[in-house]
Amino acid sequence: MDVVRRYWGFDSLRPLQGEAIDAALAARDSLVVLPTGGGKSLCYQVPPLVSGGTDVVVSPLISLMKDQVDGLAAVGYPAAALHGSMSEPERREVERGLDAGDYRLLFVAPERLFQPGFLDRLARLDVSRFVVDEAHCISHWGHDFRPEYRRLAVLRERFPRASLHGFTATATARVRDDIVEQLGLRDPAVLVGRFDRPNLIYRVIPQVDRRRQTLEVLQRRAGEAAIVYCLSRKDTEAMAQYLAEAGLRAAHYHAGMDAAERHRTQEAFSQERLDVVVATVAFGMGIDRSNVRCVLHASLPRSIEHYQQETGRAGRDGLEAECVLLYSAADALRWESLLRRGAEESAEHEEVLASRLGHLREMQRYASVMTCRHKMLSEYFGQPYEAADCRACDACLGEVEGIEEATIVAQKILSCVARVDERFGVGHVADVLLGADNDAVRRYRHDRLSTHGLLKDHTKKEIQSWIYQLLDQGLVARTEGDRPILQLNDQSWAVMRGNLPVRLFRPKKPRREQTPVEEASWDQVDRALFDRLRQWRRDVAETRGVPPYVIFHDRTLRALAAARPTRVDELHNIHGMGEKRLADFGADLIQVIGDYRRESTGDQPAGDDLE
Repeated sequence: MDVVRRYWGFDSLRPLQGEAIDAALAARDSLVVLPTGGGKSLCYQVPPLVSGGTDVVVSPLISLMKDQVDGLAAVGYPAAALHGSMSEPERREVERGLDAGDYRLLFVAPERLFQPGFLDRLARLDVSRFVVDEAHCISHWGHDFRPEYRRLAVLRERFPRASLHGFTATATARVRDDIVEQLGLRDPAVLVGRFDRPNLIYRVIPQVDRRRQTLEVLQRRAGEAAIVYCLSRKDTEAMAQYLAEAGLRAAHYHAGMDAAERHRTQEAFSQERLDVVVATVAFGMGIDRSNVRCVLHASLPRSIEHYQQETGRAGRDGLEAECVLLYSAADALRWESLLRRGAEESAEHEEVLASRLGHLREMQRYASVMTCRHKMLSEYFGQPYEAADCRACDACLGEVEGIEEATIVAQKILSCVARVDERFGVGHVADVLLGADNDAVRRYRHDRLSTHGLLKDHTKKEIQSWIYQLLDQGLVARTEGDRPILQLNDQSWAVMRGNLPVRLFRPKKPRREQTPVEEASWDQVDRALFDRLRQWRRDVAETRGVPPYVIFHDRTLRALAAARPTRVDELHNIHGMGEKRLADFGADLIQVIGDYRRESTGDQPAGDDLE
């Protein structure tokens, strides 16, 4: 603990960190599965400080490596990275330091690892530990398979005396077994932490108006960091433009942008010049920003593993954060079409497609079943959830609202499907129920149907949302293909005959009061002082050319804003205040807090303070 306290300013370890560190120091292979924000990095950062030598960390993204090296430099930890975006002089400097034994950690991408001569260089260093970060990428059954990760098995052959350690945030039992097999781990310590993130507040909202609903959520968290995930590149650009026009500091990010543009967006978000990034799943793995307060999915993720990974980017500092999913069954149908098309184009094995469709069904079930979200996520990853009430999800907070006379509404919808002879899709059926007067409705003389205008007091988006809810519940069917049509089934007729009751839901007005999680996170914190400290942190980060969270996490700033210390020696008790940070920033922090206290109370500084 002395090393942890000296470098990071932590007085205790999180669950399983001690066991992971002990396994590494005992030269025993390990597979460590801890949720995002659970402290995986510390597990492989501590051992080389204790034992000496240089450990190698295989990491998939340059931005992630850079953030880790910057963060370690801030606490005085000797670490470096080698990657393709470095200049030749920078690369040579790192290699000289590597040969001299100056670093305890070296971060490399898998591609760099297998460049000619690089493994020979590492062999000369007598590396005792290799760490594979984001280890789920090695598994076909994982949610982010990367073929280059499969080559990492060669580490076992080239370095038989070195121990291997896999780290990931999300892995089912099947994926864990595959990681162990693919890396050739020998009698590994398999350490699986709690998947539940009690600081996250989960909400699933029926999608009615995607853009408007997204704006409403983000406006509740104005000035805070948020990530919005969309399904397509086109969607990200349109959503980002809409949010920017509404006054938010927002930009889009997707794989179709050129590398320089993607880098600018990522840097602006990391440096707090952007509050909102609207992105496809191409964004996020390389983001180490600890104070993301909201992750919003404007469309359905394709698996619970993806959802867990993406929502895990919220609240990495352990403080409260909100995870909102705008759900429509239309997104699930869209995903199914994309997965089937992709399997056909790549001649994918049927078993792999079946696995991916199974993941999609589980995600759809999570979104459509109204029960505790924390419980569902924990049990999906094979862990029981004992609490009767999480007090941190829409279901347990009583935010789920059913519509009145849902069965009657369902009967009107199903009756309309029957009246149009089961030959039309969701949009046309919604138009008829709305009482629309358009070319298609007139052409098929559907304006003369008894169901025309039956739901005229509602919006088309509401009606479509209810149709998709019926699809989710299996109360109506839909054909496959590019132009799917609605069809009745046995369940549909049971509803229309009044033999099967129906529940339909609509978005409820958002809570205005704080949830218990939010109340605990802000307990005794002076918010005005916290904002002052955030501004100081931004100024220091800009001067040093690093992201603000590298200077201090929000958790440390809130602890300062609660304790309001008056002397440097009192800072030793603040979470995250290691020796180097105390030496670098202690006096400045006391000055900022002192200035704030004097301004807020109107007190004048004593004569000694003016000298």
